[in-house]
Amino acid sequence: MELLVTVTPAASPATATAAATFVDRHIGTRRQADVETMLKAVGYDTVDALVDTAVPEDIRQESVLELAGALSEVEALAELRRLAAKNKTAVQMIGQGYYDTVTPPVIRRNILEGPAWYTAYTPYQPEISQGRLEALLNFQTMVQDLVGLPIANASLLDEATAVAEAVLMMRRANKNKDARDGKTVLDADCLPQTIAVVKGRAEALGFEVEVADLTAGLPDGAINGIVLQQPGASGRVWDQSAVIAAAKERGALVTVAADLLALTLITPPGEQGADIAVGSAQRFGVPLFYGGPHAAYMAVQKGLERSMPGRLVGVSKDSAGVPAYRLALQTREQHIRREKATSNICTAQALLAIVASMYAVYHGPEGLAAIARSAHVHAKTLAASLKAAGFEVRHTSFFDTVTVFVPGKAAGIIAAAEAQGINLRSIDADTVGFSTDETTTAAIVDAVLAAFGVSSTADGDAALGLDAAVERSSDFLQHPVFNTHRSETQLLRYIRKLSDRDLALDRTMIPLGSCTMKLNATAEMEAISWPEFASIHPFAPDSQTEGWRELIADLEAQLTEITGYDQVSIQPNAGSQGELAGLLAIRGYHHSRGEAQRNVCLIPASAHGTNAASAVLAGMKVVVVATAADGTIDHADLYAKIEANKDALSCIMITYPSTHGVYDADVREVCDAVHAAGGQVYIDGANLNALVGLAQPGQFGGDVSHLNLHKTFCIPHGGGGPGVGPVAAKAHLAPFMPGNAATWTEGNDVPISASKYGSAGVLPISWAYVKLMGGQGLTDATKSALLAANYIAARLNDFFPVLYTGEGGLVAHECILDLRELTARTGVTAEDVAKRLIDYGFHAPTLAFPVAGTLMVEPTESEDLGEMDRFIEAMISIRAEIDQVAAGDFTVTDSPLRNAPHTAAAAISSDWDRAYPREQAVFPVKSLKQDKYFPPVGRIDGAAGDRNLICSCPPLSEFEN
Repeated sequence: MELLVTVTPAASPATATAAATFVDRHIGTRRQADVETMLKAVGYDTVDALVDTAVPEDIRQESVLELAGALSEVEALAELRRLAAKNKTAVQMIGQGYYDTVTPPVIRRNILEGPAWYTAYTPYQPEISQGRLEALLNFQTMVQDLVGLPIANASLLDEATAVAEAVLMMRRANKNKDARDGKTVLDADCLPQTIAVVKGRAEALGFEVEVADLTAGLPDGAINGIVLQQPGASGRVWDQSAVIAAAKERGALVTVAADLLALTLITPPGEQGADIAVGSAQRFGVPLFYGGPHAAYMAVQKGLERSMPGRLVGVSKDSAGVPAYRLALQTREQHIRREKATSNICTAQALLAIVASMYAVYHGPEGLAAIARSAHVHAKTLAASLKAAGFEVRHTSFFDTVTVFVPGKAAGIIAAAEAQGINLRSIDADTVGFSTDETTTAAIVDAVLAAFGVSSTADGDAALGLDAAVERSSDFLQHPVFNTHRSETQLLRYIRKLSDRDLALDRTMIPLGSCTMKLNATAEMEAISWPEFASIHPFAPDSQTEGWRELIADLEAQLTEITGYDQVSIQPNAGSQGELAGLLAIRGYHHSRGEAQRNVCLIPASAHGTNAASAVLAGMKVVVVATAADGTIDHADLYAKIEANKDALSCIMITYPSTHGVYDADVREVCDAVHAAGGQVYIDGANLNALVGLAQPGQFGGDVSHLNLHKTFCIPHGGGGPGVGPVAAKAHLAPFMPGNAATWTEGNDVPISASKYGSAGVLPISWAYVKLMGGQGLTDATKSALLAANYIAARLNDFFPVLYTGEGGLVAHECILDLRELTARTGVTAEDVAKRLIDYGFHAPTLAFPVAGTLMVEPTESEDLGEMDRFIEAMISIRAEIDQVAAGDFTVTDSPLRNAPHTAAAAISSDWDRAYPREQAVFPVKSLKQDKYFPPVGRIDGAAGDRNLICSCPPLSEFEN
C-alpha cells in the first residue's frame, strides 16, 4: 500500500475496511485525496519530499523513535486504570498548603471536563473571550474581598512561586533608600516548600534571605520586605498587625501568604496592613492532583498594580459604549521589558482559577463560611480531645491545622492512622501534625483520635480555637454574582451563558502561531478526574503513589527519547519555569567547574520575551544578537558577541525552528561556535511540534531544552493555563536539574515549584497522547503539521506575503503573513484583520509577534482540509475588503475592517448608517448563514481600560448605564 503522509501504512478511502485508528482521528488530513490537494498547492509530489527539503539534512535523526506501538483508546484507558489502581486513596490530612475539597459535580462536568472551557486560549482577543474573562474577574473579586486588598490578578502558578514573585516585587517596588537593598525576611512558620523556592531564587539573584521567628520581633539590619504565613505551617493563627506595623516603620514592605478559606473567619491581611497577599485557591474545589495544577493568587495595595506579575482582568467599553472585559496591561511584562523584566511569568492557571471562582459562586459567602466553620470545629474537637488526654498541643489559636508533641511516638501514630486510611503529617520523631478540611467528618475525627490512642471528649476547651483579636468582622462576597446562583439549574445556565460568549477549539480552528492549538482528545482527558489520580496528596507516602510515579517515570522516559536528551524533569509547571530550570542547570554546571564568572546569555533579537526574562531571573546578563534580513541569526554579530564575551559566556538561547517559523540551516554552526567558546546551548522547545520524530535537539547541539506539554503534547490551554514546561538535559547537566522543595536543603539542586512533580494532575493527558500515537504516529503528526502550514502559506502568499521562508521557499509548522506594505498603503492594520476574522467565526492568528504588523498562523496537524480552506476563504475575502479601501469604496475608518467585529445588536440596529451593507458586515461569505457566531461585544477600547483599571466586579448599575 501507499504511505499516507509517508507514515503508517493506510488504506485508501475506497478500499479501507479496518476501523480508523486514534492517529487517523488526531490528524485532520489523513485522506489521500486531501493530502494530494495540499501537495499540489505546495508544489511537491510527496510529503517526504517536502520534509526533506524543509528540514536540514544535518539535523535529521538517524533512526525512528524507539517508542512502543500505538495503543487504541480502549487499551490506553485500560493501562491508565492499571496505573491508577496502584495508587492508594486516603483521607488526606497532611495539609501543608494542600487540602482535600469537593468539586461540585456541576463545575467538574461543565468546566473542568467541559471542552468549551478547557480548549480555550488565553483571552488576548477579548471580544471572543467575554465568558472566561467574566469568570476570571469573579476570581479577582473573590480574592480581593477575602484578603482585604483592592487589586488582584488572575492568576499565578502555585503558592511557593507566588511568594517568590511577591518577594521579587517587594525588592523592585520598595523605594525606601534605607530598605530597598536590605534582606528579605521569611517567618519561620512559612511553608517549607515556600522557603525552599524563595531561597533558590534568591541565590541566583544574589540577595539575602533570613528565616526568623517573627513572633519574637524583627531581626536586626536593613529589611526590604517580610513574608508572613496565615495560618502558619504549624497551624498558628496570630494577630500580625504589630509586626506588620513594625516592618513598615523600618521601611519594609509586607507580604502575607494566606489561606482563602481561613480568611472567611480570620481578619484579612489587608486589614492588618499588608501590602501584598498571596496564596493558593486550591481548596476552593480544585482537586489535590498530586500537587497541581492549582491557581495561585496575588493581591496588592493600590500603587503596586503596575508592578504586579501575571494577568489582570479589567473593565473597559466597546465601540458602542457597552462595558466589556479585557486583560488590562495585557502585553505580557516580559514581552515589553525583556532583559529588564523582573518576572518571567507567562502561563497562568486560568482553568483552575475559573473552577475556584465558580466554587465561590456556587457556595456564596454563607456557604464558604459554613465550610470553614466545619473544618475549624473538627480541628477544635481534635485539639481539645488530645489536650484532655495529656498531649501537648502546640498552639491555642488555630484554624484547621494542629501540631501535637508526642515524644517518641510519632512514627507509631502515623502508622496507626495510615492503617485506618488516614494520612497525617510526620514532622519529626516527636511531632505530628494534621489539617482538617471540607471533607472531614465526625467519623474521621474519631479515627484520628484512635490513632493517638484516645477518644473524643464531649467537653470543649474555651482556650482553643481562634483568638478574638484575629476574628473577621468585615463582610465579603457581597456582589450579586456570589449571591444569585444558588440552585444547580441557575449555576448550570450561568456556566453555559458564559461559555456561549466565547470561541474555543471546540467551535473553530484557533490558528495561533507559536501556540499549537491542536486536538485535546477526550480519551486523553478522561483520567484526570479519576479519584485515584486526582485525590492524591503531593506529600503522600511513596507506598500510596506507585501508579503516579510509574506514569511520571514512563512519560519522562518517552520525552527523553523524543528529544534526544539524557534526563527529563517534569517539575516546572509552565514553559517559563522550564526555561528558568534549564538556565539554572547551566549556571550550576559552570559554578561546579569553578567558572562562576560565566554569566552572559546570548539571545537573538527575535526570541520569545520569556527567554530574556528567564535569563535575568537566573542571574545572567543578557546580550542581544542581531537578526539578519532573512530572519536568521546575524553571524557577524554573533561571532563578535562571542568574542567580546568569550571568558564570561554562559550560554545562548535559541528557538528551533526559529521564532520566525523556519528551519534555519545554520543551527549546528551556531551551536558549535558557542561550545567552542565554553558556553552551553539552550534550545527553546516551544516549537518542538515541528521536530518530533524528525530531529532531536539533544542530538543536533542542544545541552538543555524546555518543552511545552500544553503545546506539542496536547495538554489543553484552558483559557490561559494549566501549562507544563518539562526541562530536558544532557548528562553533564543532569546533576543540576530541579530539586524537591519538600526535602530541599541549601546547597542542593534548586526547586522550581512547590511540589516535586509540579502540575502532575494533567500529565496523564500527555502520557495518553504519546501512547495513543506511538513513535510512527508522532512522526506522522509532525509531517502533517508541516504540510498544513506550507499549504496555508502557499494559498495565501499572493494575498498576504509570507515574511520568512527557508530552503525551497518552505516554512516549518507556522508562517508569518506580512501586512506592513498593505498597512502603509491603506491604513488597514494587522489588528483590523484579527478583529474582522471574528465576524467569520475565527480566533485570530498571533498578532504582532515576533514582528510588528504581521500575523503568525499555525494550523497544526489536527485541522482538516475543509477548516483550513474556510480560514483561507476568510483571509482572501478580507483581502478583498482591503482592496476596497485601496480603491476608495470606503475609508479605512468607515470600513468593515475597522468597525469589526460586528455584534448582533449592531447588525439589527434601526439606525444603520455605515458605508457597507449589513450583509457584508455579518455574512461576508455564504457559509456563515448556516452557522454564525456573533461576538457579545464590539471592538474594545484597550487604551481606555489601561488608563482606568476596574479590576473587580463592578456594581450592576454600571452595566445598566
